[in-house]
Amino acid sequence: MIHIRDNWEIKKISRSCQIVKETLETLETYIKPGISTIELDSIAEEFIRSKDAIPGFKGLYGFPATICASLNDEVVHGVPSNRILKNGEILSLDVGSIYDGYYGDHARTFAVGEISSKNKQLMDVTEESLYKGIEAAIPGNYIGDIGYAIQTHVESHGYGIVRDLVGHGIGEKLHEDPQIPNFGEKKTGPKIDVGMCFAIEPMVTIKSYEIFTKEDNWTISTVDGSYSAHFEHTITITKNGPKILTK
Repeated sequence: MIHIRDNWEIKKISRSCQIVKETLETLETYIKPGISTIELDSIAEEFIRSKDAIPGFKGLYGFPATICASLNDEVVHGVPSNRILKNGEILSLDVGSIYDGYYGDHARTFAVGEISSKNKQLMDVTEESLYKGIEAAIPGNYIGDIGYAIQTHVESHGYGIVRDLVGHGIGEKLHEDPQIPNFGEKKTGPKIDVGMCFAIEPMVTIKSYEIFTKEDNWTISTVDGSYSAHFEHTITITKNGPKILTK
């Protein structure tokens, strides 16, 4: 079932989204060679709780941490650890929060120190594709229009778009209907309407889009070892088009 949210609900989702936005902005100031991802996780949890919110991922489906911290060829769901960040790596951070019963969800990929132009382009194209998808999220369009816009932009640069993982509706649960694939055909899937709230999150790889789950049963990586980037915004649909709540 796809929920149509009223203004009261959207305000709560928006507040939760501002908390995760500010969480990633705070973490960005700490991302540098020499820090561990478990340290970043602790910083994130402390910040979220300081805003009278609850970490949205911790304990969800059994996930053990506040943030997902995915390095290099890791696509999503990386578990924070004592692993130390090194110069030239790229780090995808995904964070959720719950404020007054409603979720916010946001992800960005960050450079660790100085990175190669190849990895910088990967990050740029991934973020660009997110905004292409958001632009397609207008009342009267279809969910397939979002995926088509993302896929077209990504593949025009020769990259792979992960197909086994999708964006999602959001509200009182982190993952709600509809699913938002990052590929697709125009005018397919559910129709987009005012009051919908969902998270759009392209996951892009330098080469093949094939993925697998590591032995920790959480971390998802590329099969061929190519690097991956991940950007995500939570949006709501207004009569004037999409409004980004995590910006």
